[in-house]
Amino acid sequence: MNYIVFDLEWNQSPNGKEDSVDHLPFEIIEIGAVKLDEGFCQVGEFHKLIRPQVYKKLHFKISEVTHMDMRKLCQEGQRFEDVIREFVEWCGEEEYCFCTWGSMDLTELQRNMAYYGLDIPFPRPLLYYDIQKLFCFQYGDGKNKVSLDQAVQQMAMEEERPFHRALDDAYYTGRVLSALDMDLYGVYVSVDYYGLPDEKDKEFYLYFPEYTKFVSREFDSREEIMKDKNITDMVCLKCRRMLRKKIRWFPYGQRFYFCLAYCPEHGYVKGKIRVKKSEKDRYYIVKTTKMAGDEDVELLTQRKEDGRRKRSAKSHTKKYDNN
Repeated sequence: MNYIVFDLEWNQSPNGKEDSVDHLPFEIIEIGAVKLDEGFCQVGEFHKLIRPQVYKKLHFKISEVTHMDMRKLCQEGQRFEDVIREFVEWCGEEEYCFCTWGSMDLTELQRNMAYYGLDIPFPRPLLYYDIQKLFCFQYGDGKNKVSLDQAVQQMAMEEERPFHRALDDAYYTGRVLSALDMDLYGVYVSVDYYGLPDEKDKEFYLYFPEYTKFVSREFDSREEIMKDKNITDMVCLKCRRMLRKKIRWFPYGQRFYFCLAYCPEHGYVKGKIRVKKSEKDRYYIVKTTKMAGDEDVELLTQRKEDGRRKRSAKSHTKKYDNN
């Protein structure tokens, strides 16, 4: 299997969100990629500039970071449609896995493809490696992420190329990947959320050593989501038995729900649901479950009480205002 390590540079509305085009907040202006073989040796590279067709003026931050200019993009850049067809062909027919630094590039690639009416030929679920996340697992605390240049410096790699251009960043990302312990961390694939399941029986289930992840199909409302048994059921990570809930699902803020269940053999299991908006302005969820210790039990108990107090205070204030 090959690894396609790619990076994008994109532009955005210079006037802020109010002038952004719907479903195209970022227009790709450069793509760079390196192809690694199964031994993580580089066997090819791809680089193209893309002529802007939506945002015709560079946002000052983009210009400042990349040192690109609109004149060069217009003179040397090619049509997005032509570049992406060439990129997909370059990826080849042999099995490959996408690798990126962070989770945004695959989403923005597909958004741009959809904007121009191009077919998206990638499989569903689209699994990929977020090298930033894997680096964080191996060299950090698993939570706090670092930038690509910080990772290169931390690994004492030679910095023979600049940063913040697509091909150069893809090159460095590939070098970081080749230095990771993939026998240990290669199980932690990421799943793309742009292409969501379109039916209940196609929803995504991913199983990892310490946790599980579930990605639902789309729903019309938040209320409809929490009526779905697939979403609200809790299962033990170790023995896969259905669990009784000790703390039923409760809302925490606008986007989260939490739950605590108990397995008689393996102990507590905590669940977290994050509600997200899809490209179609509908709702879907990402649910994670993990084994829980005494601190987790205490934290969830406190969160439920905090939420109850906030809702009670809000209801009391609303009642007072109506009077």
